[in-house]
Amino acid sequence: MKLICGPMATISHPAFRILVEKFGGCDEYFNEMINAGSLLNDGPFEKFYIDPTPVPEKMVWQLTGHDCERMVRAAQKLLALPGIGIDINMGCSAPDVYKTGAGIGWMLRPIEETNSMMLEVGKIVAAYNQENPENKKRFSVKLRLGDENFTDEGFYSFCDMLVKNGVELLTLHPRTKKEKLSRPPRYYYCQRLCERYKKSGVEIYLNGNVKDAASAKYAYEQCPDINGIMISRAAVQRPWIFREINSGEKVPALSIDMKQICYDYISDIEKYQPEEFYKTRLQRFFTYFCMNFKFSHYAQTKFINAAEKGIDELKLQINNFFEECPDEIIKNLEFKTDTN
Repeated sequence: MKLICGPMATISHPAFRILVEKFGGCDEYFNEMINAGSLLNDGPFEKFYIDPTPVPEKMVWQLTGHDCERMVRAAQKLLALPGIGIDINMGCSAPDVYKTGAGIGWMLRPIEETNSMMLEVGKIVAAYNQENPENKKRFSVKLRLGDENFTDEGFYSFCDMLVKNGVELLTLHPRTKKEKLSRPPRYYYCQRLCERYKKSGVEIYLNGNVKDAASAKYAYEQCPDINGIMISRAAVQRPWIFREINSGEKVPALSIDMKQICYDYISDIEKYQPEEFYKTRLQRFFTYFCMNFKFSHYAQTKFINAAEKGIDELKLQINNFFEECPDEIIKNLEFKTDTN
């Protein structure tokens, strides 16, 4: 079973992948979603969104947008990049995304419109693969169950439409548009998709609520036929989570210098992100990573407020925090579990 690092705005960039790779990495990395219009307009920041560092061969380029013609042209550009393939975002339920018709908006509009877009993008992928038989790219979609009034018949019919248009992988976050993280994901829909497409070769990834080895094991028990588990926020808090899930015998596996991680991450942000992105990227990362500390809220407040003032201030507050809390510097981990 594969382990996948999911797409996260302000997180899924080279600095974060470098951090995860230090602990052994995972099988695939989805980048933060790329806006079709911005990509085609060659905006000043687009080169940062399509930087495949440090593992080009593991990249999946996720595309978002609301206009069919732009989605097709943007897909053409992404197919020229290294990596596993392209993914259409139909799962983002942020109001400022779906209200434009992007993200889960593709699941809410008349199916004929979505079918038309998928048909055209599917043709582009198929043509590319025919011309490049030794470097074929995968065509995939990340989606949710739909709106609050979704029906099983409508959901499976929608998935059938995607598969008919050449989709080889469905990543399902089994919640509706409005359901938040407090509501348990309905994993059985992932297993039903596995059973539905078992003979077609279409793969199914599960996404949602996997935060450690125990929850990964539970998800796999609920969906024994899934091809992979996608993890997002939990990987920001604990970049070693993929190593944890893959571990076997219980042994002292890792001694982590948390202070050095903080400094190294800042350094990689400076190296791989534009200055305009420093604040948002650092604040989002430390919001989750500080949850590792005993005094997590205190650390979050200090680091996030410091990032508002700049990197020098952030480094100063990191140093002050670890001087106040020296026991937080080294984190010793033990892993035990074979989830297979």
